[in-house]
Amino acid sequence: MNIKTILASAALAMTAATGALAEKTKVGFVYVGPVGDGGWTYEHDQGRKAVVEAFGDKVETMYVESVPEGPDSERVMTDMALKGADLIFTTSFGYMDPTINVAKKFPKVKFEHATGYKQADNVSVYSARFYEGRAVQGHIAGHMTKSNIIGYIGSFPIPEVIRGINSAYIHAKAVNPDVQFKIVWAYTWFDPTKEADAAKVLIEQGADVVLQHTDSTAPQAAAQAAGGVITFGQASDMAAYGPMPRVSSIIDNWAPYYIARTQAVMDGTWTSTSTWDGIAAGMVGIGEISSAVPADVKASAEALRDSLSDGSYHAFTGPLNKQDGSVWLAAGETASDYGDDGLAGMNFYLEGIEGDVPN
Repeated sequence: MNIKTILASAALAMTAATGALAEKTKVGFVYVGPVGDGGWTYEHDQGRKAVVEAFGDKVETMYVESVPEGPDSERVMTDMALKGADLIFTTSFGYMDPTINVAKKFPKVKFEHATGYKQADNVSVYSARFYEGRAVQGHIAGHMTKSNIIGYIGSFPIPEVIRGINSAYIHAKAVNPDVQFKIVWAYTWFDPTKEADAAKVLIEQGADVVLQHTDSTAPQAAAQAAGGVITFGQASDMAAYGPMPRVSSIIDNWAPYYIARTQAVMDGTWTSTSTWDGIAAGMVGIGEISSAVPADVKASAEALRDSLSDGSYHAFTGPLNKQDGSVWLAAGETASDYGDDGLAGMNFYLEGIEGDVPN
């Protein structure tokens, strides 16, 4: 081997090494709504931005917004994988089966599915204990309603949403035995027109407090227009509608999780995991309780939040019965996450809630 060959080989090796050092970790995000929805997708995109801030030029992110659940999402995930994504976050419940399908085709790509339950060697799942935040909202709502009618806008009748309804109801009922819940199902995560219409229907039915498990600020605007109606920010603070109608909020904080999982891919330590964190871990935040809430109610709501955070209280603590009157939890018993009648698969209302869970 002559010197020219040696030098050429060295140059190639240096180029390859430099390229390897400069290679970025590519992270994709699939969003069900627009990044400007002011709620669910907005907070996921804040998490994406936090990844960029944390890793700088070591990472490259890509995202597609307003991706319908179903075949369209599968095409978007496939496209991201073909573009070299090392890690893909799929951020809506209805992306579950598409995520599993695409993951099978790209075993070297890591996938993270939000709010689902199907895992694979290269698919993790993650969610937040939103029901803890609903407990605080229900507590405030029960204290502040004057009509004793609380409205609730549901997206889809899945366990995540049903848990929230039940949690809000029992904590409202605990401070106001006369409370009634009226539930309207929007059958959408993000549709401002449908969400506003749902809020208007509830207000017409006498609700002076409206909770939502949908993603836009439209219910806030509808309540503001009606006047005298209390709301809570959903997924994001929605502070622009404070101090009334928005009196507090549930804030989803995905940034620490997204940073940690991206770091794991970079380090080669990523494994398939199931994460379900709440107030204690900071994945669920309670937005500032506004001046519209009386001081004593604010103090008791903050005390409830703190007890959920330190583990001294569980949002589902018996005695609690199912809607049909059968015992679900005995006195002092707390709900399990999994198994028969566990929180993960909750598909029933608790005693006192009127109407049926849609099929």
